[in-house]
Amino acid sequence: MRRYHRDTVFLPSRLAFTMTRRADRLFQIAELLRGRRLTTAQQLAEWLHVSLRTVYRDVRDLQLSGVPIEGEAGIGYRLNRNASLPPLTFTADELAALAAGARMLETWGGAGFASGARGALAKIASAMPADRRATLDRLPIYAPSFHIKPEFSAKVDLLHQAIDGRRVARFAYQDRDGAQTERRVWPLGLAYWGARWTTGAWCELRNDFRNFDIDRMRDVELQEPFPDIEGRRLADFLRVVRAKQR
Repeated sequence: MRRYHRDTVFLPSRLAFTMTRRADRLFQIAELLRGRRLTTAQQLAEWLHVSLRTVYRDVRDLQLSGVPIEGEAGIGYRLNRNASLPPLTFTADELAALAAGARMLETWGGAGFASGARGALAKIASAMPADRRATLDRLPIYAPSFHIKPEFSAKVDLLHQAIDGRRVARFAYQDRDGAQTERRVWPLGLAYWGARWTTGAWCELRNDFRNFDIDRMRDVELQEPFPDIEGRRLADFLRVVRAKQR
């Protein structure tokens, strides 16, 4: 019988683990490049936490294997959105992140988000190998819903519909000082702060951008569509928010 020293390293096992990690990274590179404008090797290196040399090698290997990546080192890379790729699998960390996010949305996101989260998780699970499905089932992260009021979830749903349909939202609002006002706003986006949702909007009363705490809204109604006006879009709202944070 062959004897091994107690400090012997079994290289085949380590090699298999390294190859699995590299396969995951190659799929990640392909997905990051798909349908985007030119992405530099430096950006890929930062996102994937690897060296530039590793990115150049991985991209070259993907190109040699037939993945139609366009571009070159020093300029940038892209992959046509319609390019055909082998089916992707998820790493354990990716599955955990997806499941945790979906469970939080089921609790905090309103009926629309909750239904979408459950459906997405079911589709992901059905496409996973048995061991990865078990990873989802064993994930010890929960988002209890017994303390969430149904009217809160209904407001999230209404504002989500307002954003999708570009419709004016009318509601009574109480600010932090207790002042009551009637508002008509153009909802532009939703933000989740952990047990708290806000909506960024153009406020007709203030003729300016405002951020509203959804829990402080009452009697939310959707009204007519609002126009697409330069200076009152989501990108404009985000630009104003970033400027105030400097």
